[in-house]
Amino acid sequence: MTLLRRLTATGSALLTGAALIMVSPTPAAAAPTDAALALRWAPVHYQDTDSSDYDADYLSTIDYDAEWDTLNNWEHQDDNLARLTGWMYYSVVETSTHWFLVYAYYHPRDWEDFPDPFELFTHENDMEGMLLTVRKDGSEFGALEAMVTVAHDNFYSYLPAGSPYTAGRESVDGTLIVQNVGGVPHPATFQEAKGHGAFGWNGANFPGSDGVVYFPSATAAEVPSSGNDRSVAYRLADTFAAGGMWARRSDPVTYASFGTFRGDNGADNSANAPWGWDDHDDGGDIPRGLLATDPAYLVSVYFANRGSFSLTYTRNGFRA
Repeated sequence: MTLLRRLTATGSALLTGAALIMVSPTPAAAAPTDAALALRWAPVHYQDTDSSDYDADYLSTIDYDAEWDTLNNWEHQDDNLARLTGWMYYSVVETSTHWFLVYAYYHPRDWEDFPDPFELFTHENDMEGMLLTVRKDGSEFGALEAMVTVAHDNFYSYLPAGSPYTAGRESVDGTLIVQNVGGVPHPATFQEAKGHGAFGWNGANFPGSDGVVYFPSATAAEVPSSGNDRSVAYRLADTFAAGGMWARRSDPVTYASFGTFRGDNGADNSANAPWGWDDHDDGGDIPRGLLATDPAYLVSVYFANRGSFSLTYTRNGFRA
């Protein structure tokens, strides 16, 4: 081979190699685990408390008393306050365009600070929560686009600054406020005392100036030092965990019916798991439980101007 042919061949190889390097795609970041994704977007949670019985407003787990019998959770609530460590349940389902994360807040009592002899205003067990819509935008944890919260039989819609979404069938009820934890922005949520309806935090102080602020943690689940503790760590429990809330969905010790907890204090069987949540007036095409089991459809109806938005699940544990 002549020198010219060698140089030409070598140059072609280099150019070919360079071309391959230039067009080779950047390796995609590994998809986060559900636990990591849930921790990334877990809310800073403002829990209002009532001074007549502070600890009745502390977050806990359904099995805080070391068993899943929900018929005695009202009675056991104040037996040992050390058991009322902060926890929050989460589930993750996904489409090709989005992750949908549901966070559920449990209290042993939905209560009032006045007598309820006719059992009209209170009930055993209480679970409210919220849904986050997170776009898969190529970053590790995506971009938060919307939040829907659950307050009894009403849902409320919030948008963070910069979200392209607009009101759809439902109105937008407010701006989703984010709060930094270790330099990472998290949605901020608020929950009422006693009845525990959940909303987006509006940036104001607690009614009556007393309340507990829960911060997400990967390792610590703390009990508030008082009803006015402004820094309490909570952990996350996977709704789909083996032996957990969803796995027990047919267990008559825990549930009176599908998605409804057993309870006999106050109004019987009046608290619902996420697949039992329902907004009373959002349309017949959004039945009970859809916020958890088919969140993509609910979001597609609640909001407009969503851009690329798939309704087909690549993974949905509520349909497994």
